[in-house]
Amino acid sequence: MKIVVIGGTGLIGSKLVDRLREEGHEALPASPNTGVDSITGEGLDDALRGASVVVDVSNSPSFEDGAVLEFFRTSTGNLLAAEAAAGVGHHVALSVVGSERLPDSGYLRAKAAQEELIKDSEIPYSIVRATQFFEFVKGIAAGSTQGDTVRLPSSLLQPLASDDVVAAVARVTLGDPLNGTTEVAGPEELRLDEFVRTGLAAEKDPREVVTDESVGYFGAHVRGRELLPGPDAHLAGTRFTQWLDRQK
Repeated sequence: MKIVVIGGTGLIGSKLVDRLREEGHEALPASPNTGVDSITGEGLDDALRGASVVVDVSNSPSFEDGAVLEFFRTSTGNLLAAEAAAGVGHHVALSVVGSERLPDSGYLRAKAAQEELIKDSEIPYSIVRATQFFEFVKGIAAGSTQGDTVRLPSSLLQPLASDDVVAAVARVTLGDPLNGTTEVAGPEELRLDEFVRTGLAAEKDPREVVTDESVGYFGAHVRGRELLPGPDAHLAGTRFTQWLDRQK
């Protein structure tokens, strides 16, 4: 079947396109780089013509509160309208575990707003909420660095490899619409500060990671288990240390 992947040239999207093609499907990567813009609508109708499923793994180019909210509202609204016109039977979106629990974060507020738009539409849908990716460790460190010090709280998270995210999204994409939400996470709980400390050490990065419970995470104060998945989450098999070994 024809599957359009919005954000199909990014980290998750490009891997998802490859996986779906390997399984015999016509997977179309759709992004501004391929002439499809979900914000302006350019190329959207042509891309969705004949599509059975649309998978949205796009992300905002800006994490500023107003900009990220505008991105997800506009992009999702345009996608849902185009899908309705094209007769698309399944909308799949990648979201974030804990988005509804951390309204202080502008980014997570925007993801929650995206989810609500999808739920309120008439398009059958599936929302896949994932925890943080192992690949995010450098970005998390960069956003919390002052001089040569990285300050982070000891809140718990359950990160996973991007390949495991792709596998979960592909599985949902090729199934019937859930008309609900499913979660995917890594196999082990890690402290946020220790996750980054281990990641930087593996890269021989000299920055010191200091535990500081007063520091926020993307604008939100995480105090304990807000970033962890629920008991019914699908747990991937790759551990962080295994993933780090593969990067060498």
